[in-house]
Amino acid sequence: MLLTYKIRHNRDFTEELVKARKVAEYAISHGYCTSKEVKHVGLKSAISNQILKKYGHQSRCKEIHSIKLTIPGQSIVRKNNVYKITPLKLFFDIIIDKKIIKINQAEVDNNYIYVTITVEDEALIQTTDYIGVDLNTSKHMVVVGDPQTGKVWKMGKECEHIRKKYKNIRKNAHKKNKCKSLKNIRHRERNKIKNINHEISKRVVQIAKENNCGIAMENLKGIRERTNKQRKGKNLNYTLNSWAFHELRQFIEYKAHLLGVPISYIEPYNTSRECSRCGLIGIRDKKTFKCPHCGHVDHADSNASFNIALRGMKQSRSCTDRDVHDGSIDTPNSATCRNDKTENL
Repeated sequence: MLLTYKIRHNRDFTEELVKARKVAEYAISHGYCTSKEVKHVGLKSAISNQILKKYGHQSRCKEIHSIKLTIPGQSIVRKNNVYKITPLKLFFDIIIDKKIIKINQAEVDNNYIYVTITVEDEALIQTTDYIGVDLNTSKHMVVVGDPQTGKVWKMGKECEHIRKKYKNIRKNAHKKNKCKSLKNIRHRERNKIKNINHEISKRVVQIAKENNCGIAMENLKGIRERTNKQRKGKNLNYTLNSWAFHELRQFIEYKAHLLGVPISYIEPYNTSRECSRCGLIGIRDKKTFKCPHCGHVDHADSNASFNIALRGMKQSRSCTDRDVHDGSIDTPNSATCRNDKTENL
């Protein structure tokens, strides 16, 4: 698995970065070429070749906003548990609890080294039990349910507040004709949401690891296109289009991969309307769910998270045992008693 580490250094590479910019501009104007053609710039050939490869094939790139010194893995050597970037004579160390297979490349700017490494994969947990992860656009962004224990975790309630806050900030900036600040406002909002997604994904994977379970999530590919066709309204369309569910899914995927937690994707159809007790279609009214068949009443998102987990279990068992029936798995025909515990994060 590939990982990227950000390491601070105490060297000034202003001169080298100026030269790297000249090489990149030459590559944009002349196309891909060899380091021999930019030898007069004075940059090390190992770095020049990487920059020429990066910018030489980008026909759409017209301007360079930021530049980094790119060093291939062949120019990074290990000596006495310390890594050395040979062209820059720069030393760094990586503290990690996994076995490093190889160093792929490194990028250097005036403050940090960005090192991409390949680490040994963790063995997958052998289990047919899953926790369900329900993703939402309002209230709690993520609701996690464990049908084995009946426990529920609710996370990301602040995301909705952040989106509304920055929406109003952008609206006021438009009124005051401060359009140049819109980009910075958008970046601040994106960074805040990204940080929350990192925290949520870390917690979700920890829950799965502690309970020796896999993670079941909905396959939400094409959700924006399907919902926009229904014309649900301006406010919902804004919320849906600013929903960073794909980023959160990516974070959960790579963190789960690191700890050997399996992930299963299920079809989202009727996960919010199906009763997690009897499996029949119930009535959902905003965040409340009620089943007229068995009398089960629950929070709509909690009920959906249990359904997602149950479908993940069914999918896992169908793959491991072909003799398992394709109907509802271990779902009672009548209402049963369950002690639900909810944890808000």
